[in-house]
Amino acid sequence: MNARPDLDLTLRLSASAADSRRGIVRAHPEVILALGMREWDAVEIVGARTTGAVVAAAKPDSPSGILVVDEVVAANCGLGEDARVTVRAAQVTGAQSIEVQGLPPAGRGVAERVLRSALLGKVVRIGDSVTLLPRDLGPDFPTGDTTRTLRNTMGAQWSTELLTVTATVPDGIVSVQPTTAVVTGAAASTGTVGAAGTLGTAGTAGATTTSSPSPAGPATGGVHAPVSSGTAATGRTAGAVSAGGADGSAITAVAREDLVGVGDQAEVLEQWLSLALDRSELLRTLGASPHLGVLVAGPPGVGKATLVRSVAGARRLEVIDGPSVGSLDPASRLEAVRAATERTREHGGILLVTDVDALLPAEPEPVSTLVLDRLRSVVAAPGAVLVATCVRPEDADARLREPDVCDRVLDLPLPDAADRAALLAVMLRDVPTADLDLSAVADRTPGYVAGDMRALTREAALRAAARAAGGTDNTAGTGATAGAGGAGATGAGADALSDARLEQEDLLGAISVIRPLSRSGTEELSLGSITLDDVGDMEEVRQALTETVLWPLQHRESFERLGVQPPRGVLLYGPPGCGKTFVVRALAASGRLTVHMVKGAELMDKWVGSSEKAVRDLFRKARDSAPSLVFLDEIDALAPRRGQTGDSGVGDRVVAALLTELDGAEPLGDVVILGATNRPELIDPALLRPGRLERLVFVPPPDAEARADILRAASRDVPLADDVDLDELAADLDGYSAADCAALLRESALTAMRRDIDAAEVTAEDVARARSAVRASLDPDQVENLRLYAERRAD
Repeated sequence: MNARPDLDLTLRLSASAADSRRGIVRAHPEVILALGMREWDAVEIVGARTTGAVVAAAKPDSPSGILVVDEVVAANCGLGEDARVTVRAAQVTGAQSIEVQGLPPAGRGVAERVLRSALLGKVVRIGDSVTLLPRDLGPDFPTGDTTRTLRNTMGAQWSTELLTVTATVPDGIVSVQPTTAVVTGAAASTGTVGAAGTLGTAGTAGATTTSSPSPAGPATGGVHAPVSSGTAATGRTAGAVSAGGADGSAITAVAREDLVGVGDQAEVLEQWLSLALDRSELLRTLGASPHLGVLVAGPPGVGKATLVRSVAGARRLEVIDGPSVGSLDPASRLEAVRAATERTREHGGILLVTDVDALLPAEPEPVSTLVLDRLRSVVAAPGAVLVATCVRPEDADARLREPDVCDRVLDLPLPDAADRAALLAVMLRDVPTADLDLSAVADRTPGYVAGDMRALTREAALRAAARAAGGTDNTAGTGATAGAGGAGATGAGADALSDARLEQEDLLGAISVIRPLSRSGTEELSLGSITLDDVGDMEEVRQALTETVLWPLQHRESFERLGVQPPRGVLLYGPPGCGKTFVVRALAASGRLTVHMVKGAELMDKWVGSSEKAVRDLFRKARDSAPSLVFLDEIDALAPRRGQTGDSGVGDRVVAALLTELDGAEPLGDVVILGATNRPELIDPALLRPGRLERLVFVPPPDAEARADILRAASRDVPLADDVDLDELAADLDGYSAADCAALLRESALTAMRRDIDAAEVTAEDVARARSAVRASLDPDQVENLRLYAERRAD
């Protein structure tokens, strides 16, 4: 009989880049000890489905009832943040072999030893998602040059690709060992486009093509990898072409009426193609050359290639997959491009180069000139046009935008809330659903593109399938794992199929699992279940944030009717630990905007130009994921008074870059700036004028009533004995900040564990002993100076 203890813990998503997507979870050291385990042992996590991971120790001051996981492990559990899971030590065996599916075309030539090295030390079971990021933590593993090899072979997206474990020998939870054989399944079975432009059919398992989502087996790409769904991909049929022997990316065929949010761009592209290919004589009569080269730009996953395929219609289409061909050696790369361009020149039609920046990077390579010559020959050929796609034109070789190559740029916008609701309506058109409020879902998905919405519907379908099948493991998929049919009704029977129905809670639950492409590579705030209503007595703070951040999103028509622009930014200032960051988490928990959190010193770099570039990249990401909030914590370190620092002018240049972004030539749009500091007098005054951080809000230390509210919120998961009176305790904590109050309860729980490791509750005596260890951290002089500063600003 299994005598190992089980513990119930709360899932919390991690913001640590070091742990993220590596199959590692973190628990309090006392929890690991209570489970009878050591750090870096395998742990079994039981949620909507059962999965395995490697457990590492969290910081000693972290909450003991929390299991910190990344989004992949959370998806493997089939749960989101704040869900309860059962954790126990896992019975794990070394895998003789495992099979994975979902490798993109560029990764099919990766050697087995490289894949094994990338998976080494990870703990998996059938149905789990796994990334190619080496574990790199804990005991040393012989990973060698794995990272460099994968980057050179698969391009920039290697670290975001998600593979599905489809078979293991033996069954159960296994660990990948140096002797494990790694077998790769076919990522997709794609058809080809012949000379007549007829469209083949696409396979499903692990493919990047999409099909109509249904609880019986939605098929998309991974959660975070760019999904080849269009701006509204219904996926009735799909196919891809090959270029020079390299498989092209699968492109979903979408009816023109299903293109949501890009109708104007589709009309423009159709007009250009019609004039260049169908009415070239008209242009010649008017003395214009019929050549055409178009660069289609837009955020990842917005549907650039799908738009081109839909507008192309019956015209012949040849595709070069930029990442796949760009990963080849120079000779093979040139040969692949030569073959595709010659076929296009001979037969006519459209040559589509997807992600052209991977084929022609901004820093030119010697072969780039020859590749450009081949593409230039297509533009010059009669009856042939060139269309290339990229995220940002500046990421590709500047020569690509010369007049004889791509002389036109077509920008695709990020879908707004109305477009996202329309996308959901198209994607769920053929799905059995209950009454759905798609507008509410759209409001909770800022920054999501079509690919993200497809992944969202897939995760919702997996949840619905698990519910219909009774929540058994063989049906409860994850947000990033199963291939087509992965959430099918295996073992559920005909009754499960007849009962399958997508509900509102499935879509809302999926939001906590699916991280949009626009937030990939950025730090995520740990939100929990807090809202602005939990901010306590900070009425002025709550009102300022509501007016500055939420009103422009909820009542845009009121600002337009009154002819004014909404406030651009807010500065929160107050003593350390008084809840400035807490209110930002509450704001982000509303789900109506994307939050980009940056510590001031993180943007500072000793290299000339690096800090300014970091500022520009930050605001570019904010624009790409709008509506969004840029939270600059400790802003006094980022924007000190100019001329008063001894850093060779780096600080002055960063302040200038920040001011330029706030009210420069490029509009911020639906982007709000929120700064926080405890030294407002150190900030450059130019940043505090109207149009920039125009609202200055003082966040005072909590009074007795506020401290009582903070203690109640912090003790929500702490079993307190009847003799603990939080109101009386709060009245006796004068000088304690919000952070001090939370630390006091944490220390009280640890005191109870020291008294008895099996203690079931925290007593008043434990709290009294903790008082001697946790002192008030507020400096009375600093608090008074901040009060005087607030009074001077009010006069």
